[in-house]
Amino acid sequence: MNREQNGNNPGGRREFLIGGGAALTGAAAGLTPNLGVAANVPRQFDGSKFQLKAAEANPKRGGVLRISILSRQPHFDLHQSGTFSNIGTQACMFDNLIRRDPRDGGQTIIPDLAHSWDISADGTSYTFFLRKGVQFHDGAELTAKDVKATFDRIAKPPVGVSIPRSSLFSAIDEIRARDDHTVEFKLAEPRPPEFIMSSIASGWNTIFRKQTLEDNGYNLRRVVNIPGTGPYRTARRIENEVWVFERNKSYWNPEVPYLDGLEIYHALPFSPEMSSAFLSNRVDYIRVTDPVTARRVQATAGMSTTQYYQSVIHAAWPNNKRKAMDDPRVRRAMHLVLDKHVLVEVVKDVAPTMVGGFIYPFSEFATPRDKLYQRIGYKTDAASAVAEAKALMAAAGYPNGLKAQDMLVRDLPNTKLWAQAVQAILKETLNIETNMRVAVESIWFEDAKNGNFDIVFGVIVSTLLDPSDYFRAWYSKGGPQNHAFWNNAKFEALLPRIDRETDAAKRLELIRQAETAMEEDPPLLPIAWERINDAWYNYVKGVHPQNYFGLYDVNRYDTAWLDK
Repeated sequence: MNREQNGNNPGGRREFLIGGGAALTGAAAGLTPNLGVAANVPRQFDGSKFQLKAAEANPKRGGVLRISILSRQPHFDLHQSGTFSNIGTQACMFDNLIRRDPRDGGQTIIPDLAHSWDISADGTSYTFFLRKGVQFHDGAELTAKDVKATFDRIAKPPVGVSIPRSSLFSAIDEIRARDDHTVEFKLAEPRPPEFIMSSIASGWNTIFRKQTLEDNGYNLRRVVNIPGTGPYRTARRIENEVWVFERNKSYWNPEVPYLDGLEIYHALPFSPEMSSAFLSNRVDYIRVTDPVTARRVQATAGMSTTQYYQSVIHAAWPNNKRKAMDDPRVRRAMHLVLDKHVLVEVVKDVAPTMVGGFIYPFSEFATPRDKLYQRIGYKTDAASAVAEAKALMAAAGYPNGLKAQDMLVRDLPNTKLWAQAVQAILKETLNIETNMRVAVESIWFEDAKNGNFDIVFGVIVSTLLDPSDYFRAWYSKGGPQNHAFWNNAKFEALLPRIDRETDAAKRLELIRQAETAMEEDPPLLPIAWERINDAWYNYVKGVHPQNYFGLYDVNRYDTAWLDK
């Protein structure tokens, strides 16, 4: 029996961890998770002899892995997506330039389509050497032009294309295809190699064919079956029900995949339908299940479960383009009255969450919990927060509250529960009346992008724990996940200083100043920070979620196999 529960996994710092400088060989290649200090990035890395295999001895071949996850795609363009609905299903069709190692839960970076790399001494040039003979599913051969086209679009999206991770590549000046199998990233100024390599290795940065992008005007939202180079290819798909994949028999790595295919079934996170499908053994693996199901799995022979931190914040965004919501005093008043401790309790039997502010609460950059809980708006006794909030509303000219505010809510079980609680709290404390409008992903993302709301309620994701990632993506002017259309001059002035500061203590002080600016003028209303429960039958091997940070980096299932 293998019952695992890892609720205290310190997975936060894994984005800095890079594979060692020697060529990698063997099944696990000696790569062990290091959750402590950051490892040095090897400037020159020769992985030409590295071949990814399952970590377990004598993996079996054949069989189909049945997975139940959120698989309700708002569109099909992975780069433009910020939801697990896309990457959880589609990632198996693609490869990356470099990737997170699936054998240690993504703790290390290993070769992928690039077998080796070279980082210049001054830190302004990253050169990657590509494998030869790699084919896309449509038969075309991979070249450096495909990698260049992919990352050019990610770093500097064309008009009409919005990519949540573009801010990771703000330092990129130019991407060059030096020959068919060599691609170089030129930086305008140095950044920490750990940050750049981690950004490139994000599971979202799948490599698309240049011709595919050109044929579709660089927008793949409506292209259901995008040709990739990955270990699986589409066999059939039924909307909002199942996406079936078959093994790519022409895959460039002859060792993987081990499975004949995947069947990925749609179920809402934390839902009874997901739990029922697993407990009745209609599926073999589930991601994002509820705590009650996780406890049942933990007590059952032949099943396993684990818990890990998720790279998201659940929040509400006041629309800064709408009257009243454009006033920092109104936004801070709403932020103060939302009792975070109560909101965590509201969903405790549906989703495991924790209290936090504007910075990942389990990261090294966060205000320590004991200090955070002394701050108004985070105290367990909310009386002082409510009193200050009422004074702020009166000073803003709204002593009697607000009427008929349109609250757009994403259709997820935990989100709908929170929205009802927030609706009640705002009415009771500040007399802010809201009309709740629940929308599925396709409508929610479109209305959020276009500002068709007074308050929008949902979830946003990041790639790294480093504030240089999510501060820009979530909070900066024009940030791709800045749903509130927030713009704060003090915060904007701090961003480049945070990016460039190499002294850890000085950088943390700048981050604290940014946090203060957000407390005074909230870019969003933080609700809770998420944890995730996975569950699987013990015959599922080669999947190692114990050290995951978030859902987004390890979704290819190429090392997965079935011991039955």
